[in-house]
Amino acid sequence: MTEISYINIQAASDTALIRSLGAFVKHHRVQQNKSQAQLAKEAGIVRSTLSLFENGENTSLLVFIQLLRVLKLLHLLQHFKIKEEISPLLLAKLEQSKKSRARSRNTENRNPEPKSDW
Repeated sequence: MTEISYINIQAASDTALIRSLGAFVKHHRVQQNKSQAQLAKEAGIVRSTLSLFENGENTSLLVFIQLLRVLKLLHLLQHFKIKEEISPLLLAKLEQSKKSRARSRNTENRNPEPKSDW
């Protein structure tokens, strides 16, 4: 399997990265003891498309997603999920706006008014 380390990934060519994706799919296909024909059928693609993908010659994001789904590796795409982060300034403003003391819910007890006889 072609392995590109984290340090070298920035320097890797697009072709090398595509080959790495193909090798990744092939590795997991073989590890799961599936033939190209079997994996291709389960993914809804033809075997020649899978062969080209594994060799880094023909790539499609849709094909890659279909292969990950069949190989039960779709969870790897969670790394691409955008995580909402609060800026430190906004967080500080939110902390300042929080109540620091509890107030009585019954305002009548604080300023009792005399009851009229009416």
